[in-house]
Amino acid sequence: MSVPLELDGGGAAEVTSLDGERAVIMSDRAAAPGSRVIARGLGFTYKLKAHRSVRVGERFEVRGRLFDLTREARVALEAAVKP
Repeated sequence: MSVPLELDGGGAAEVTSLDGERAVIMSDRAAAPGSRVIARGLGFTYKLKAHRSVRVGERFEVRGRLFDLTREARVALEAAVKP
């Protein structure tokens, strides 16, 4: 299941997979390696440090590591992403 997010500065994304701190999002915008993607969803702010970004159709698959997460934000995201 995917979790819709609103990107800081405009645009949309969704978390498509989560494995511990590693996450994959489908985004309207590309993210350079090392850049930080900030998004809001489920009542929390999520920060992802991008490792790579690949164009998939008209969107971008951004892989990276989540950081600065509160326990509540992590639990909410894990519960929402589980199939």
